[in-house]
Amino acid sequence: MSYLKKFSLSTQDKQEFKLLDSYLNEALKESGVKDGMMLVYCPHTTAGITINENADPDVKTDLKRALDDTFPNHDYFVHGEGNSDGHMKSSLVGASELLIIHEGQLIFGTWQSVYFTEFDGPRQRMFYVKILEG
Repeated sequence: MSYLKKFSLSTQDKQEFKLLDSYLNEALKESGVKDGMMLVYCPHTTAGITINENADPDVKTDLKRALDDTFPNHDYFVHGEGNSDGHMKSSLVGASELLIIHEGQLIFGTWQSVYFTEFDGPRQRMFYVKILEG
């Protein structure tokens, strides 16, 4: 058995981390799957999906600052849209995360959550959740 759900979300900032846990729990409940895998996938080249801490908001602030320091948007970049830094950040973060479903629950570490990462906002975005039973 498999289940696919497409979600839409809006981002408000050039760079932000949006918590996805409520979306993922909604998809899991709708699927009825008790044991299996959940793939969370972002089909955008200037956004991504990551797992990180959900307890201290300063972690997201530090991540944003470190990504900006590592990938500043230089004037010498030749990509015509002016968002080369967003493409680099997206490549580093990645487009997906794979999660374990056990006894009807997603398995996370104590402080972990899943985030949609925006690197070229604000925009209207989408992501997919694919659940496989087994």
